[in-house]
Amino acid sequence: MIKTLAATTLLAASILTVSAQSRPQSEWPVYGGQAAQDHYSPLTQINRTNAKNLAVAWTYDTGEKGGSQSSPIVVGGILYSYTPSQKIIALDAATGKLLWKFDSGIAGTQPVRGLAYWSDGTSARILAGVMNFLYALDAKTGQPIPSFGVNGRIDLREGLGRDPATVSIALTSPGVVYKDLVIVGGRESETLPAAPGDIRAYDVRSGKLRWAFHTIPHPDEYGYDTWPKDAWQYSGAANNWAGMAVDTQRGIVYVPTGSAAFDFYGGDRVGDDLFANTLLALNAETGERIWHFQAVRHDLWDRDFPSPPALVTIDHMSAKVDAVVQTTKQGWVYLFDRENGTPIFPIEYKKYPASTIPGEVSAQMQPLPVIPASYARQQLTEDMLTNRTPQAHAWAVREFHTFRSAGQFIPSSLEKQTVVFPGYDGGAEWGGPAVDPETGILYVNANEMAWTGGLAENKPSAENGATLYQSQCSICHRDDRRGSPPGYPSLIDVDKILTPEQIRNTILHGLGRMPGFPEFSDEQLDALMRYLRTGDDKNELKSESSSAAPIEKYRFTGYHKFLDPDGYPAIAPPWGTLNAIDLNTGKYAWKIPLGEYPELAAKGMKNTGTENYGGPIVTAGGLLFIAATNYDKQMRAFDKTTGKLLWQTTLPFSGNATPATYEVNGRQYVVIAAGGGKDPKSPSGGVYVAFALPK
Repeated sequence: MIKTLAATTLLAASILTVSAQSRPQSEWPVYGGQAAQDHYSPLTQINRTNAKNLAVAWTYDTGEKGGSQSSPIVVGGILYSYTPSQKIIALDAATGKLLWKFDSGIAGTQPVRGLAYWSDGTSARILAGVMNFLYALDAKTGQPIPSFGVNGRIDLREGLGRDPATVSIALTSPGVVYKDLVIVGGRESETLPAAPGDIRAYDVRSGKLRWAFHTIPHPDEYGYDTWPKDAWQYSGAANNWAGMAVDTQRGIVYVPTGSAAFDFYGGDRVGDDLFANTLLALNAETGERIWHFQAVRHDLWDRDFPSPPALVTIDHMSAKVDAVVQTTKQGWVYLFDRENGTPIFPIEYKKYPASTIPGEVSAQMQPLPVIPASYARQQLTEDMLTNRTPQAHAWAVREFHTFRSAGQFIPSSLEKQTVVFPGYDGGAEWGGPAVDPETGILYVNANEMAWTGGLAENKPSAENGATLYQSQCSICHRDDRRGSPPGYPSLIDVDKILTPEQIRNTILHGLGRMPGFPEFSDEQLDALMRYLRTGDDKNELKSESSSAAPIEKYRFTGYHKFLDPDGYPAIAPPWGTLNAIDLNTGKYAWKIPLGEYPELAAKGMKNTGTENYGGPIVTAGGLLFIAATNYDKQMRAFDKTTGKLLWQTTLPFSGNATPATYEVNGRQYVVIAAGGGKDPKSPSGGVYVAFALPK
């Protein structure tokens, strides 16, 4: 579990380090606002009374397409962020003027959501992930710092106990800084082979590894008996892809993890699989476990913790409690005492049906909180199907009767598609919540979409392109290669859209939500590409060929979003919501739909809510800012007390990112990365838009 490579931190370095918490409150120095990940700003210049007057102060167009999920950080009047292709930029935060741009020369194909900042009071560094590398850049010049790692970067594929050439890992969410450490996780493959999801801390000056926590425990480590013997040598993931929060006073880093690979079948990882799907509290100095809570045992539903937790002090039973709060894809909020992990509200463990898949052993008991109530519906029933048109309703009823729909923790079946509701994208997603320290109210946006999935048996008589596709690709693109657009595109006629070299590079290095598969041999790549091009499963590999990618006995038949024939959700609205939950009591302050489809709104079907990606921020000025909605390209400001809409504006592209707010020269700004990319019917881009009150 722990591998400590330096017994102590240099005291002088710790004293000199300027933490983000000590930065002026007018700045936004950390992804998520502060190390507490509360998305909160004490600024009040923009407030309830004048938000209606907000106007564009500046824009910066990266000139790139592809969409952006990046939330900027702002330190010393400089805004740091990414372009869609993962170039790092520094802008004058008052004007949007480009100060410098760093191009690593690596074609970034994975989403990136933010950067980290470190300073010792005399020099400052930007810590930026570009695919599998972590760079340390001089904050003034944007140039790599040669003394960090090898020529200014660390290769995160190294040190995981696997052949680095076969490892797929990308730093999509930024690391967190504690004193002179940068602590990172990483996004990894969701099918085997996958690297283990070790949490690692590096010296921010030298790039040397200081400690590592094994989320798949090694022999004699806590939790080893919850996995099969030696699972740490072949299993993978249980990784932190969503980001972390740090209690800088206590020296605790809070780390949410995702599911183990393979996501939907665990016959080769029988057991509870600790520390997958777990909120970990680690000693930030040493990596030692302080406490943990596992929200999903032996996950078979891809129920990752999707965002960093947030730290807040609440009033509970007439006492002040320092708490950590975690939102989930399932639509639930967990709240714990920050020091010891004691639940603030009751959590019930209930029995759920056993899996019927041969070789699978699902967990008998799963936990769900009693309070607060879920912010997303939990079980799809016939009376919840769409009434958008009589034809759409009739179609939805027919389809629904072919599914199994019984709520949470129902294992997949070989016979029928099983409803997962809220869907594989939540509930809450990677944008994370905002928490108001003034009131203890949490604000979280959520998707309310139904998805279905199932399992099918693999019967490979020989290793060929079809077998490789079914074992590694069908999990996202379905057995029939039709995908589930827009998140999972169809691969039918992909050779008419991409060149053979583009297809090969995408398979090896990944693209968007897709991880890379560097373990494939040239022969395997050729066989898979032939299958993608022709759909022919007869292109067998040579019998002596051996795959680095093990073939599971069962495969996931693909993500199926439950949409009607016109492409709209086949369930009744709301399809996306914004929720305000009082953490002191567990009661809701308000709940409203978030977003709409412009073409439906024009016909009178308004306030339906839509899928949304990217989180909110909350301010002392009484405002909640959020963009996030996929189809209407709106950014909105709400009264944080009532949920009343006070301002909205149309962005050049959908703002599928979390805003930031800051003050420069006495003027407050709110900035958003508008890039779109979630709607295949609309173009994508990469534009930063900053708003302020007129001078």
